[in-house]
Amino acid sequence: MKEITEREDVNKLVRTFYGKVREDELLGPIFNSVIQDWESHFELLTDFWETNLFFRKKYKGNPLQKHVDVDEAHGGVINEMHFGVWLNLWYQTIDELFEGEVAQIAKNRARNMGTFIHLKVFEARMKRNASSENH
Repeated sequence: MKEITEREDVNKLVRTFYGKVREDELLGPIFNSVIQDWESHFELLTDFWETNLFFRKKYKGNPLQKHVDVDEAHGGVINEMHFGVWLNLWYQTIDELFEGEVAQIAKNRARNMGTFIHLKVFEARMKRNASSENH
């Protein structure tokens, strides 16, 4: 088993993981309806995880707003089940492909980000609901 040491490893993780996500009955319909160009998305997510794991400033974007927008586009249906399935698939993919400290860091960061994004999506939904009730 190999450790995550370079961009190629991150890219393999991202591609393998999102292959599973695309096929998942809960997550697949959401991701496949939003992402039109998977090759570009793989590169973007490889940049994101390379930045997060190796502190190389490659990623430029706002993942928080993207998730809020996706939730809004899907009528506010994204919930803890989606985040749980996503996280389980992430852990499963890492365990199949990699070992070591960076693999564990990738799990921890994903768990922390998932929790934070879930809270922010819910918060944004509550604000949308409050503003629609006031109009």
